[in-house]
Amino acid sequence: MASDLETKAKEAFIDDHFELALHLYSQAIQLNPKHAELYAGRAQANIKLSNLPEAVADANKAIELDPSMSKAYLRKATACMKLEEYQTAKSALETGAALAPAESRFSKLIKECEERIAEETGDLSMQTPEALAKNDVPAKEIELDKDQPNLEIEAAPPKPVYRHEFYQKPEEVVVTIFAKGIPHDCVKVDYGEQILSVAINASGKEAYHFQPRLFAKIIPEKCIYDVLSTKVEIRLAKAEPIHWTSLDFSREVAITQRVNVSSVSASQRPSYPSSKPQRVDWDKIEAQVKKEEKDEKLDGDAALNKFFRDIYKDADEDTRRAMQKSFVESNGTVLSTNWKEVGAKKVEGSPPDGMEMKKWEY
Repeated sequence: MASDLETKAKEAFIDDHFELALHLYSQAIQLNPKHAELYAGRAQANIKLSNLPEAVADANKAIELDPSMSKAYLRKATACMKLEEYQTAKSALETGAALAPAESRFSKLIKECEERIAEETGDLSMQTPEALAKNDVPAKEIELDKDQPNLEIEAAPPKPVYRHEFYQKPEEVVVTIFAKGIPHDCVKVDYGEQILSVAINASGKEAYHFQPRLFAKIIPEKCIYDVLSTKVEIRLAKAEPIHWTSLDFSREVAITQRVNVSSVSASQRPSYPSSKPQRVDWDKIEAQVKKEEKDEKLDGDAALNKFFRDIYKDADEDTRRAMQKSFVESNGTVLSTNWKEVGAKKVEGSPPDGMEMKKWEY
């Protein structure tokens, strides 16, 4: 049955029916989740549909199942180049070239990656004369082979299994996934230049996949994660000390500001260039947003929630741990900031008068 679905998926891909090919590959993977070819084929369909983080994840799964599959490295590199993650793409291409030395596309794309890396770093010595002559021409789209569709594993569920949030420091971003009682060996975390991939496969629980394209680049070799009793904590080392306005990448964010620019006075701060006819005063917008947040009038539960969020945002690590532990263990009825008090014992629930405790899961 899986082989029939794979054949139909290839036919759909050749006919440019990429959505159908993606659907058929996903069905085939459910029936045969250990077949690397299916993931490589789905990766190719995802690339055509511009589902680039999903394509990278599929290519990674194909490589995991069959490290000798050269086209899986090509698919990964193709998606990474479209994501402008040229270092990751180059590494994948070099591995693929070693596996298939006769394939000319690897050397061609490695050269293109080196040119793009040189443009990003300003190192003109790495660029060829031809590249320098057409420095302003966008990278041409990579043609994919239609005769070898391949796919990746598990599509993300429509609704997340676990809740996640993040906070940041000048040098790192800390992502927290609230997954309770998950064994360490059931969690897999991978990093790219600008991609985070988290997979949680615990026995008896629905599989969880979290694969965002990040707001900015990170340093993969400096990133770490830890699996605790109530959460998975991931520390992403920033490549640049800029403020992330969100965890996910957005093309609408045109400018990012560096942290700790106290040496530049307000009157000396630069105006930012824009491709739009009219310039945008980002400093004015930021000041206006902060003023609106400060002046916002809330009451009832909204005011209380904002009060607790403000405490958590400015708190130290022990205070945050105390708030999380007390809230989780008491089923949302107790919120303490005293780690010395709640860290040594389980926090019992304390329902309001006239109400009773009920066990809940998240």
